[in-house]
Amino acid sequence: MKKMVTLMLGLATISAVNAQKVSSSNPVSNDPAAKKILDAVSTKFRTFRAPSAAFTYKIENAQGKALSTKKGTVIMKGTKYHVTIPGMELFSDGKTSWSYDRSANEVTVKDVDAVTGEITPQKLFTNFYDKDFLYKLNGEKKEGGKTLQEIELTPTNKTRPYHKVYLWVDKSNKVFYSAKILNKDGNRFSYTVSSLKPDAGVTDAEFVFNKTKFPGVEVVDLR
Repeated sequence: MKKMVTLMLGLATISAVNAQKVSSSNPVSNDPAAKKILDAVSTKFRTFRAPSAAFTYKIENAQGKALSTKKGTVIMKGTKYHVTIPGMELFSDGKTSWSYDRSANEVTVKDVDAVTGEITPQKLFTNFYDKDFLYKLNGEKKEGGKTLQEIELTPTNKTRPYHKVYLWVDKSNKVFYSAKILNKDGNRFSYTVSSLKPDAGVTDAEFVFNKTKFPGVEVVDLR
């Protein structure tokens, strides 16, 4: 469950990757074609006020056998997010993060700065790829009537639990479509967007865990 939470804090916020603005501060040269695509996606995504997305999250083993498939939703606003998947809800107001486990009726609270080494939504809204990855364009493929551009990312920090991240971008719409994380243990975690709306029309209260809505919840405060 802990591993799942860590990954959901990252690319389960799948469409948040569109907010990333790639620059050239990485001392190792990156692929300019990949940069152009990421910049275009970023430009479009930044016009969205409070985007929401529905997605499918799948875990596979090294042999490609599906171990788990779940559907979820994510709402974002700046560095804030609210992720909902079966059995769990993840909240962040940009300063504090809450991970709520429905089966245990327990919420774990952390400072956002304390969540280090993870592909978090906050990092996706900053110089995430610039600082932590080398990236290149692998080519295009057809899927579901869409032309998808594949971008391969390799972490520069070799102590990370994953060794590759793949992103697929809808070429015509310049929006994020799917992602796959390859873990060093052989497991693969993929996220595919089924719908994306530019404005969910929510208030900032959407991104804060309100314990009055969860009677009897146990709070584990790690701040």
